[in-house]
Amino acid sequence: MSVLARSVGNAFRNKVRTAAVVAVLAVAIGLALSMLVANQAVAGKVAELNASVGTVLTVTPAGGQGFEGGGEPLTAAQAATAASVPNVSSVVGTKALRLRNAAAVAAQAGPGGQGGQGGQGGPGGQSATTVTTSLTAAIDAGTLGNRNQAATGTSGSGTTGSTTGSTTGSSTQAAPTFSLPITATGIGAEVDATGKALQLTQGTGLGDYTAASTGALLGTTLAEKNGLGVGSTFTIKDQTFSVTGLFDAGTAFGNNALFVTLPSAQTLAALPDELSAMIVTVNSMENVDAAKSALQAALGSDKADVSQGQRNLQTAVSSLGSVKNISFIAFAAALATAGLIILLIMVMLVRERRREIGVLKAIGAPNRTIGLQFVLEALVLVALGSVVGAAVASFASGGIASALISSNSATATTGAATGQRGIPGGAAGGFAAGGAGFPGGGPFGGANQLLTSVTASASPGVIAAGIAAVFGVAIVGALVPALLTARIRPIEVLRGE
Repeated sequence: MSVLARSVGNAFRNKVRTAAVVAVLAVAIGLALSMLVANQAVAGKVAELNASVGTVLTVTPAGGQGFEGGGEPLTAAQAATAASVPNVSSVVGTKALRLRNAAAVAAQAGPGGQGGQGGQGGPGGQSATTVTTSLTAAIDAGTLGNRNQAATGTSGSGTTGSTTGSTTGSSTQAAPTFSLPITATGIGAEVDATGKALQLTQGTGLGDYTAASTGALLGTTLAEKNGLGVGSTFTIKDQTFSVTGLFDAGTAFGNNALFVTLPSAQTLAALPDELSAMIVTVNSMENVDAAKSALQAALGSDKADVSQGQRNLQTAVSSLGSVKNISFIAFAAALATAGLIILLIMVMLVRERRREIGVLKAIGAPNRTIGLQFVLEALVLVALGSVVGAAVASFASGGIASALISSNSATATTGAATGQRGIPGGAAGGFAAGGAGFPGGGPFGGANQLLTSVTASASPGVIAAGIAAVFGVAIVGALVPALLTARIRPIEVLRGE
Protein backbone atom coordinates (compact mmCIF):
# COMPACT_ATOMS: atom_id res chain seq x y z
CA MET A 1 0.00 0.00 0.00
CA SER A 2 1.36 3.45 -0.94
CA VAL A 3 2.18 6.05 1.68
CA LEU A 4 -0.58 8.35 0.35
CA ALA A 5 -3.27 5.67 0.45
CA ARG A 6 -2.19 4.61 3.95
CA SER A 7 -2.26 8.25 5.14
CA VAL A 8 -5.76 8.89 3.77
CA GLY A 9 -7.01 5.66 5.32
CA ASN A 10 -5.50 6.49 8.68
CA ALA A 11 -7.18 9.92 8.61
CA PHE A 12 -10.60 8.24 8.54
CA ARG A 13 -9.72 5.34 10.82
CA ASN A 14 -11.86 6.82 13.61
CA LYS A 15 -14.65 8.76 11.89
CA VAL A 16 -16.04 10.37 15.05
CA ARG A 17 -12.63 11.68 16.03
CA THR A 18 -11.99 12.85 12.50
CA ALA A 19 -15.26 14.79 12.43
CA ALA A 20 -14.47 16.42 15.77
CA VAL A 21 -10.95 17.38 14.67
CA VAL A 22 -12.22 18.82 11.37
CA ALA A 23 -14.88 20.86 13.19
CA VAL A 24 -12.35 22.36 15.61
CA LEU A 25 -9.89 23.06 12.81
CA ALA A 26 -12.64 24.64 10.70
CA VAL A 27 -13.40 27.15 13.45
CA ALA A 28 -9.74 28.07 13.92
CA ILE A 29 -9.01 28.20 10.19
CA GLY A 30 -12.21 30.13 9.45
CA LEU A 31 -11.33 32.73 12.07
CA ALA A 32 -7.77 32.99 10.74
CA LEU A 33 -8.97 33.47 7.16
CA SER A 34 -11.60 36.01 8.23
CA MET A 35 -9.03 38.09 10.06
CA LEU A 36 -6.65 37.86 7.11
CA VAL A 37 -9.35 39.14 4.75
CA ALA A 38 -10.21 41.90 7.23
CA ASN A 39 -6.52 42.81 7.46
CA GLN A 40 -6.26 43.07 3.69
CA ALA A 41 -9.44 45.17 3.52
CA VAL A 42 -8.20 47.59 6.17
CA ALA A 43 -4.78 47.83 4.50
CA GLY A 44 -6.50 48.62 1.22
CA LYS A 45 -8.66 51.23 2.94
CA VAL A 46 -5.65 52.96 4.46
CA ALA A 47 -3.85 52.96 1.13
CA GLU A 48 -6.95 54.32 -0.60
CA LEU A 49 -7.33 57.14 1.90
CA ASN A 50 -3.68 58.06 1.69
CA ALA A 51 -3.67 57.94 -2.11
CA SER A 52 -6.88 59.89 -2.63
CA VAL A 53 -6.74 62.46 0.16
CA GLY A 54 -3.49 62.19 2.06
CA THR A 55 -1.41 64.04 -0.53
CA VAL A 56 -4.00 66.64 -1.52
CA LEU A 57 -3.94 70.30 -0.53
CA THR A 58 -6.73 72.76 -1.33
CA VAL A 59 -6.07 76.39 -2.12
CA THR A 60 -8.90 78.87 -1.67
CA PRO A 61 -9.08 82.69 -1.71
CA ALA A 62 -7.76 84.26 1.47
CA GLY A 63 -10.64 85.02 3.79
CA GLY A 64 -12.99 82.60 2.07
CA GLN A 65 -14.84 80.31 4.45
CA GLY A 66 -17.56 77.99 3.22
CA PHE A 67 -20.54 80.12 2.10
CA GLU A 68 -19.21 83.18 3.91
CA GLY A 69 -16.07 85.29 3.95
CA GLY A 70 -14.54 87.52 1.34
CA GLY A 71 -11.25 87.90 -0.45
CA GLU A 72 -10.23 88.09 -4.08
CA PRO A 73 -10.73 85.21 -6.54
CA LEU A 74 -7.82 83.01 -7.53
CA THR A 75 -6.35 83.32 -11.01
CA ALA A 76 -4.65 81.15 -13.61
CA ALA A 77 -1.37 82.92 -12.85
CA GLN A 78 -1.59 81.74 -9.25
CA ALA A 79 -2.22 78.20 -10.50
CA ALA A 80 0.98 78.42 -12.52
CA THR A 81 2.83 79.66 -9.44
CA ALA A 82 1.48 76.76 -7.40
CA ALA A 83 2.56 74.27 -10.06
CA SER A 84 6.15 75.51 -9.83
CA VAL A 85 6.40 74.83 -6.08
CA PRO A 86 8.76 71.93 -5.24
CA ASN A 87 7.12 68.53 -4.63
CA VAL A 88 3.84 69.61 -6.27
CA SER A 89 2.92 67.03 -8.89
CA SER A 90 -0.31 68.57 -10.21
CA VAL A 91 -2.57 71.59 -9.84
CA VAL A 92 -6.21 71.40 -10.89
CA GLY A 93 -8.22 74.60 -11.06
CA THR A 94 -11.97 74.70 -10.50
CA LYS A 95 -14.73 77.20 -11.24
CA ALA A 96 -18.12 76.91 -9.55
CA LEU A 97 -21.44 77.78 -11.19
CA ARG A 98 -24.96 77.72 -9.81
CA LEU A 99 -27.50 76.71 -12.40
CA ARG A 100 -31.13 77.80 -12.02
CA ASN A 101 -33.91 76.36 -14.09
CA ALA A 102 -34.83 79.03 -16.67
CA ALA A 103 -38.58 78.48 -16.36
CA ALA A 104 -38.44 78.67 -12.55
CA VAL A 105 -36.39 81.88 -12.66
CA ALA A 106 -38.87 83.45 -15.08
CA ALA A 107 -41.83 82.47 -12.89
CA GLN A 108 -40.24 83.90 -9.75
CA ALA A 109 -38.86 87.07 -11.32
CA GLY A 110 -40.33 90.47 -10.63
CA PRO A 111 -41.64 91.97 -7.38
CA GLY A 112 -41.63 89.42 -4.62
CA GLY A 113 -39.85 86.96 -6.86
CA GLN A 114 -36.43 85.45 -6.66
CA GLY A 115 -33.63 87.19 -8.47
CA GLY A 116 -31.09 85.43 -10.54
CA GLN A 117 -27.98 86.18 -8.50
CA GLY A 118 -28.98 85.52 -4.90
CA GLY A 119 -28.09 82.53 -2.85
CA GLN A 120 -25.09 80.92 -1.37
CA GLY A 121 -21.55 80.95 -2.59
CA GLY A 122 -19.23 78.41 -4.05
CA PRO A 123 -15.94 76.89 -2.87
CA GLY A 124 -13.79 78.93 -0.56
CA GLY A 125 -16.42 81.56 0.10
CA GLN A 126 -16.48 82.72 -3.53
CA SER A 127 -19.94 83.66 -4.71
CA ALA A 128 -20.74 81.18 -7.45
CA THR A 129 -22.02 82.77 -10.62
CA THR A 130 -25.68 81.94 -11.21
CA VAL A 131 -26.80 81.20 -14.77
CA THR A 132 -29.91 79.61 -16.21
CA THR A 133 -30.29 76.13 -17.61
CA SER A 134 -32.94 73.88 -19.10
CA LEU A 135 -32.22 71.31 -16.39
CA THR A 136 -34.44 70.79 -13.38
CA ALA A 137 -32.80 70.06 -10.03
CA ALA A 138 -32.95 66.45 -8.88
CA ILE A 139 -33.59 67.52 -5.26
CA ASP A 140 -36.87 68.94 -4.03
CA ALA A 141 -36.46 72.05 -1.91
CA GLY A 142 -38.60 70.71 0.92
CA THR A 143 -38.96 72.42 4.27
CA LEU A 144 -35.24 73.04 4.77
CA GLY A 145 -34.69 74.46 1.30
CA ASN A 146 -37.60 76.89 1.52
CA ARG A 147 -36.65 77.88 5.06
CA ASN A 148 -33.03 78.57 4.09
CA GLN A 149 -34.08 80.48 1.03
CA ALA A 150 -36.46 82.60 3.11
CA ALA A 151 -33.70 83.26 5.64
CA THR A 152 -31.46 84.69 2.92
CA GLY A 153 -34.25 86.88 1.58
CA THR A 154 -34.27 85.27 -1.83
CA SER A 155 -37.50 83.33 -1.75
CA GLY A 156 -39.86 86.23 -2.25
CA SER A 157 -41.66 88.74 -0.09
CA GLY A 158 -44.34 86.47 1.25
CA THR A 159 -44.87 86.53 5.01
CA THR A 160 -44.31 83.37 6.98
CA GLY A 161 -46.33 82.27 10.01
CA SER A 162 -46.55 84.67 12.95
CA THR A 163 -45.07 83.75 16.29
CA THR A 164 -48.25 85.00 17.98
CA GLY A 165 -50.48 82.84 15.89
CA SER A 166 -52.47 85.83 14.54
CA THR A 167 -52.22 88.18 11.57
CA THR A 168 -53.17 91.78 11.03
CA GLY A 169 -54.26 93.55 7.91
CA SER A 170 -54.21 91.51 4.75
CA SER A 171 -54.10 87.77 4.83
CA THR A 172 -50.76 86.08 5.25
CA GLN A 173 -49.03 85.24 1.99
CA ALA A 174 -47.14 81.97 1.95
CA ALA A 175 -43.63 82.03 0.56
CA PRO A 176 -43.57 80.61 -2.95
CA THR A 177 -41.79 77.36 -3.48
CA PHE A 178 -38.63 77.38 -5.51
CA SER A 179 -36.29 74.91 -7.19
CA LEU A 180 -32.87 74.26 -5.74
CA PRO A 181 -29.89 75.29 -7.83
CA ILE A 182 -27.76 72.74 -9.63
CA THR A 183 -24.06 72.89 -8.92
CA ALA A 184 -21.92 72.94 -12.03
CA THR A 185 -18.17 72.72 -11.64
CA GLY A 186 -15.64 73.55 -14.27
CA ILE A 187 -12.59 71.45 -13.58
CA GLY A 188 -9.19 71.12 -15.21
CA ALA A 189 -8.82 67.34 -14.91
CA GLU A 190 -10.99 64.26 -14.51
CA VAL A 191 -10.84 64.25 -10.71
CA ASP A 192 -13.15 64.98 -7.82
CA ALA A 193 -12.52 67.21 -4.82
CA THR A 194 -10.13 64.68 -3.27
CA GLY A 195 -7.95 64.52 -6.35
CA LYS A 196 -9.19 61.02 -7.07
CA ALA A 197 -10.24 60.08 -10.59
CA LEU A 198 -13.96 60.44 -11.26
CA GLN A 199 -15.78 57.13 -11.35
CA LEU A 200 -18.10 57.12 -14.32
CA THR A 201 -21.02 54.71 -14.46
CA GLN A 202 -21.76 55.32 -18.14
CA GLY A 203 -20.13 57.02 -21.09
CA THR A 204 -16.70 58.63 -21.20
CA GLY A 205 -14.90 61.65 -19.82
CA LEU A 206 -14.57 65.07 -21.41
CA GLY A 207 -11.21 64.46 -23.06
CA ASP A 208 -9.05 67.57 -22.77
CA TYR A 209 -10.26 69.27 -19.60
CA THR A 210 -8.11 72.32 -20.29
CA ALA A 211 -9.96 73.17 -23.52
CA ALA A 212 -13.42 74.59 -24.11
CA SER A 213 -15.97 71.88 -24.77
CA THR A 214 -19.71 71.41 -25.10
CA GLY A 215 -19.58 68.08 -23.27
CA ALA A 216 -20.73 67.55 -19.70
CA LEU A 217 -20.73 64.86 -17.02
CA LEU A 218 -24.02 64.58 -15.10
CA GLY A 219 -24.88 63.01 -11.77
CA THR A 220 -27.05 59.94 -12.26
CA THR A 221 -30.11 61.29 -10.41
CA LEU A 222 -29.87 64.66 -12.19
CA ALA A 223 -29.83 62.86 -15.52
CA GLU A 224 -32.73 60.62 -14.47
CA LYS A 225 -34.77 63.61 -13.25
CA ASN A 226 -34.42 65.27 -16.64
CA GLY A 227 -34.78 62.10 -18.72
CA LEU A 228 -31.25 62.37 -20.08
CA GLY A 229 -28.69 59.78 -21.01
CA VAL A 230 -25.34 59.62 -22.75
CA GLY A 231 -25.70 61.56 -26.01
CA SER A 232 -28.63 63.69 -24.80
CA THR A 233 -28.46 67.48 -24.90
CA PHE A 234 -29.47 70.35 -22.63
CA THR A 235 -28.73 74.05 -22.44
CA ILE A 236 -26.81 76.33 -20.11
CA LYS A 237 -27.12 80.05 -20.76
CA ASP A 238 -28.56 79.35 -24.23
CA GLN A 239 -25.55 77.15 -25.12
CA THR A 240 -26.21 73.52 -25.99
CA PHE A 241 -24.25 70.86 -24.10
CA SER A 242 -24.24 67.11 -24.70
CA VAL A 243 -23.99 64.42 -22.02
CA THR A 244 -20.78 62.45 -22.52
CA GLY A 245 -20.94 60.49 -19.28
CA LEU A 246 -22.75 59.87 -15.99
CA PHE A 247 -21.26 59.57 -12.51
CA ASP A 248 -22.63 58.38 -9.19
CA ALA A 249 -21.37 60.46 -6.26
CA GLY A 250 -23.18 58.32 -3.71
CA THR A 251 -25.12 61.23 -2.20
CA ALA A 252 -28.24 63.14 -3.23
CA PHE A 253 -26.39 66.47 -3.19
CA GLY A 254 -23.42 65.11 -5.11
CA ASN A 255 -25.65 63.68 -7.82
CA ASN A 256 -27.48 67.00 -8.27
CA ALA A 257 -24.37 68.30 -10.00
CA LEU A 258 -22.51 68.30 -13.27
CA PHE A 259 -18.97 68.81 -14.50
CA VAL A 260 -17.78 70.74 -17.53
CA THR A 261 -14.28 71.68 -18.57
CA LEU A 262 -12.71 74.61 -16.76
CA PRO A 263 -12.61 76.95 -19.81
CA SER A 264 -16.28 76.22 -20.51
CA ALA A 265 -17.29 77.19 -16.97
CA GLN A 266 -15.17 80.33 -17.10
CA THR A 267 -16.79 81.31 -20.39
CA LEU A 268 -20.28 80.73 -19.01
CA ALA A 269 -19.42 82.89 -15.99
CA ALA A 270 -17.81 85.52 -18.25
CA LEU A 271 -14.74 85.30 -15.99
CA PRO A 272 -12.05 83.73 -18.20
CA ASP A 273 -9.16 84.02 -15.73
CA GLU A 274 -10.93 83.29 -12.45
CA LEU A 275 -10.74 80.15 -10.31
CA SER A 276 -12.90 79.25 -7.34
CA ALA A 277 -10.29 76.92 -5.84
CA MET A 278 -7.30 74.78 -6.70
CA ILE A 279 -6.68 71.10 -5.93
CA VAL A 280 -2.95 70.61 -5.40
CA THR A 281 -1.50 67.09 -5.32
CA VAL A 282 1.87 66.55 -3.62
CA ASN A 283 4.20 63.78 -4.80
CA SER A 284 4.29 62.01 -1.40
CA MET A 285 2.82 62.27 2.08
CA GLU A 286 6.29 62.96 3.49
CA ASN A 287 6.48 66.19 1.49
CA VAL A 288 2.99 67.49 2.27
CA ASP A 289 3.98 69.73 5.17
CA ALA A 290 6.88 71.25 3.26
CA ALA A 291 4.75 71.76 0.15
CA LYS A 292 2.00 73.41 2.20
CA SER A 293 4.43 75.92 3.68
CA ALA A 294 6.04 76.57 0.29
CA LEU A 295 2.63 77.08 -1.36
CA GLN A 296 1.53 79.53 1.31
CA ALA A 297 4.76 81.48 0.93
CA ALA A 298 4.61 81.49 -2.87
CA LEU A 299 0.97 82.56 -3.08
CA GLY A 300 0.96 84.93 -0.10
CA SER A 301 -1.11 84.61 3.05
CA ASP A 302 -3.10 87.69 2.03
CA LYS A 303 -4.02 86.13 -1.32
CA ALA A 304 -4.75 82.47 -0.64
CA ASP A 305 -5.46 80.00 2.14
CA VAL A 306 -3.87 76.55 1.88
CA SER A 307 -5.62 73.78 3.78
CA GLN A 308 -4.29 70.33 4.40
CA GLY A 309 -6.98 67.72 3.89
CA GLN A 310 -5.14 64.84 5.50
CA ARG A 311 -4.97 66.63 8.84
CA ASN A 312 -8.67 65.86 9.22
CA LEU A 313 -7.92 62.24 8.43
CA GLN A 314 -4.95 61.59 10.68
CA THR A 315 -7.14 60.27 13.48
CA ALA A 316 -9.03 58.07 11.04
CA VAL A 317 -5.92 56.67 9.35
CA SER A 318 -4.25 56.09 12.72
CA SER A 319 -7.36 54.32 13.95
CA LEU A 320 -7.52 52.16 10.86
CA GLY A 321 -3.82 51.38 11.27
CA SER A 322 -4.59 50.07 14.74
CA VAL A 323 -7.37 47.91 13.33
CA LYS A 324 -4.97 46.58 10.71
CA ASN A 325 -2.48 45.59 13.40
CA ILE A 326 -5.16 44.05 15.57
CA SER A 327 -6.56 42.01 12.69
CA PHE A 328 -3.07 40.74 11.79
CA ILE A 329 -2.39 39.76 15.41
CA ALA A 330 -5.76 37.98 15.51
CA PHE A 331 -4.86 36.17 12.27
CA ALA A 332 -1.51 35.07 13.71
CA ALA A 333 -3.17 33.95 16.94
CA ALA A 334 -5.81 31.93 15.10
CA LEU A 335 -3.13 30.43 12.88
CA ALA A 336 -1.06 29.50 15.92
CA THR A 337 -4.16 27.97 17.50
CA ALA A 338 -4.72 25.83 14.42
CA GLY A 339 -1.07 24.76 14.53
CA LEU A 340 -1.33 23.88 18.22
CA ILE A 341 -4.45 21.83 17.56
CA ILE A 342 -2.66 19.92 14.80
CA LEU A 343 0.41 19.40 16.99
CA LEU A 344 -1.64 17.99 19.86
CA ILE A 345 -3.65 15.74 17.55
CA MET A 346 -0.52 14.42 15.88
CA VAL A 347 1.21 13.85 19.23
CA MET A 348 -1.79 11.76 20.25
CA LEU A 349 -1.81 9.84 16.97
CA VAL A 350 1.93 9.22 17.05
CA ARG A 351 1.75 7.87 20.60
CA GLU A 352 -1.11 5.57 19.58
CA ARG A 353 0.93 4.21 16.68
CA ARG A 354 4.31 3.71 18.31
CA ARG A 355 4.12 -0.03 17.62
CA GLU A 356 3.21 0.65 13.98
CA ILE A 357 6.19 3.00 13.73
CA GLY A 358 8.45 0.33 15.27
CA VAL A 359 7.29 -2.26 12.77
CA LEU A 360 7.88 0.13 9.86
CA LYS A 361 11.37 0.87 11.20
CA ALA A 362 12.06 -2.84 11.64
CA ILE A 363 11.24 -3.62 8.01
CA GLY A 364 13.51 -0.80 6.84
CA ALA A 365 11.23 2.22 6.42
CA PRO A 366 13.33 5.41 6.48
CA ASN A 367 12.49 8.29 8.80
CA ARG A 368 11.35 10.47 5.91
CA THR A 369 8.73 7.89 4.88
CA ILE A 370 7.34 7.70 8.41
CA GLY A 371 7.34 11.50 8.69
CA LEU A 372 5.67 11.85 5.28
CA GLN A 373 2.90 9.47 6.31
CA PHE A 374 1.92 11.53 9.32
CA VAL A 375 2.32 14.82 7.43
CA LEU A 376 -0.03 13.62 4.70
CA GLU A 377 -2.52 12.45 7.31
CA ALA A 378 -2.41 15.86 8.97
CA LEU A 379 -2.81 17.59 5.60
CA VAL A 380 -5.91 15.54 4.85
CA LEU A 381 -7.47 16.75 8.11
CA VAL A 382 -6.36 20.33 7.44
CA ALA A 383 -7.73 20.21 3.89
CA LEU A 384 -11.14 19.19 5.18
CA GLY A 385 -11.02 21.88 7.87
CA SER A 386 -9.90 24.48 5.29
CA VAL A 387 -12.86 23.76 3.03
CA VAL A 388 -15.29 24.38 5.87
CA GLY A 389 -13.22 27.28 7.22
CA ALA A 390 -13.11 28.99 3.82
CA ALA A 391 -16.88 28.78 3.62
CA VAL A 392 -17.14 30.34 7.07
CA ALA A 393 -14.69 33.09 6.10
CA SER A 394 -16.56 33.91 2.89
CA PHE A 395 -19.65 34.75 4.93
CA ALA A 396 -18.02 36.27 8.02
CA SER A 397 -15.08 38.26 6.68
CA GLY A 398 -17.11 41.12 5.19
CA GLY A 399 -19.08 41.64 8.39
CA ILE A 400 -15.97 41.47 10.56
CA ALA A 401 -14.08 43.99 8.42
CA SER A 402 -17.06 46.34 8.22
CA ALA A 403 -17.60 46.16 11.97
CA LEU A 404 -13.94 46.85 12.69
CA ILE A 405 -13.75 49.82 10.33
CA SER A 406 -17.17 51.23 11.12
CA SER A 407 -16.56 51.25 14.86
CA ASN A 408 -13.25 53.04 14.47
CA SER A 409 -14.29 55.38 11.66
CA ALA A 410 -17.37 56.42 13.64
CA THR A 411 -15.12 57.57 16.46
CA ALA A 412 -12.79 59.34 14.03
CA THR A 413 -15.67 60.99 12.20
CA THR A 414 -17.14 62.28 15.45
CA GLY A 415 -13.80 63.73 16.46
CA ALA A 416 -13.30 65.39 13.08
CA ALA A 417 -16.83 66.78 13.04
CA THR A 418 -16.23 68.34 16.43
CA GLY A 419 -13.17 70.07 15.04
CA GLN A 420 -15.05 71.62 12.13
CA ARG A 421 -16.27 75.18 12.17
CA GLY A 422 -19.96 74.60 11.55
CA ILE A 423 -19.84 74.98 7.78
CA PRO A 424 -22.45 72.98 5.86
CA GLY A 425 -20.70 70.57 3.55
CA GLY A 426 -17.35 72.25 4.00
CA ALA A 427 -14.00 71.45 5.53
CA ALA A 428 -11.77 73.68 7.56
CA GLY A 429 -10.45 75.34 4.48
CA GLY A 430 -13.91 76.22 3.19
CA PHE A 431 -13.61 73.83 0.25
CA ALA A 432 -15.03 70.36 0.47
CA ALA A 433 -17.01 68.00 -1.63
CA GLY A 434 -20.43 68.70 -0.24
CA GLY A 435 -20.01 72.45 -0.31
CA ALA A 436 -18.37 72.70 -3.70
CA GLY A 437 -20.58 70.50 -5.77
CA PHE A 438 -18.25 67.53 -5.76
CA PRO A 439 -19.27 64.01 -4.84
CA GLY A 440 -19.21 63.42 -1.11
CA GLY A 441 -19.41 65.61 1.94
CA GLY A 442 -19.21 65.54 5.69
CA PRO A 443 -16.36 66.33 8.01
CA PHE A 444 -13.84 64.52 5.87
CA GLY A 445 -15.03 66.03 2.61
CA GLY A 446 -14.77 63.67 -0.38
CA ALA A 447 -13.06 61.03 1.76
CA ASN A 448 -16.10 60.59 3.97
CA GLN A 449 -17.51 57.81 1.81
CA LEU A 450 -14.12 56.13 1.62
CA LEU A 451 -13.84 56.17 5.38
CA THR A 452 -17.29 54.84 6.20
CA SER A 453 -17.47 52.10 3.59
CA VAL A 454 -15.34 49.04 2.99
CA THR A 455 -15.34 46.28 0.43
CA ALA A 456 -14.07 43.11 2.05
CA SER A 457 -14.46 39.90 0.11
CA ALA A 458 -12.82 36.52 0.52
CA SER A 459 -10.91 36.70 -2.74
CA PRO A 460 -9.28 33.49 -4.04
CA GLY A 461 -5.81 34.98 -3.68
CA VAL A 462 -6.24 35.91 -0.01
CA ILE A 463 -7.90 32.59 0.82
CA ALA A 464 -5.13 30.70 -0.99
CA ALA A 465 -2.47 32.62 0.93
CA GLY A 466 -4.22 31.92 4.23
CA ILE A 467 -4.64 28.22 3.49
CA ALA A 468 -0.99 27.99 2.42
CA ALA A 469 0.00 29.43 5.80
CA VAL A 470 -2.25 26.90 7.56
CA PHE A 471 -0.73 24.05 5.55
CA GLY A 472 2.74 25.24 6.47
CA VAL A 473 1.86 25.20 10.16
CA ALA A 474 0.25 21.79 9.73
CA ILE A 475 3.40 20.34 8.17
CA VAL A 476 5.51 21.58 11.09
CA GLY A 477 2.95 20.38 13.62
CA ALA A 478 2.87 16.89 12.11
CA LEU A 479 6.59 16.48 11.42
CA VAL A 480 7.82 17.32 14.91
CA PRO A 481 6.19 14.43 16.85
CA ALA A 482 6.55 11.99 13.95
CA LEU A 483 10.27 12.52 13.46
CA LEU A 484 10.98 12.54 17.19
CA THR A 485 9.34 9.14 17.51
CA ALA A 486 10.82 7.81 14.26
CA ARG A 487 14.36 8.46 15.51
CA ILE A 488 13.87 5.92 18.30
CA ARG A 489 15.37 2.47 17.61
CA PRO A 490 12.75 -0.17 16.67
CA ILE A 491 13.76 -2.52 19.49
CA GLU A 492 13.06 0.21 22.07
CA VAL A 493 9.63 0.88 20.61
CA LEU A 494 8.67 -2.79 20.44
CA ARG A 495 10.05 -3.54 23.93
CA GLY A 496 7.97 -0.66 25.30
CA GLU A 497 4.84 -2.10 23.71
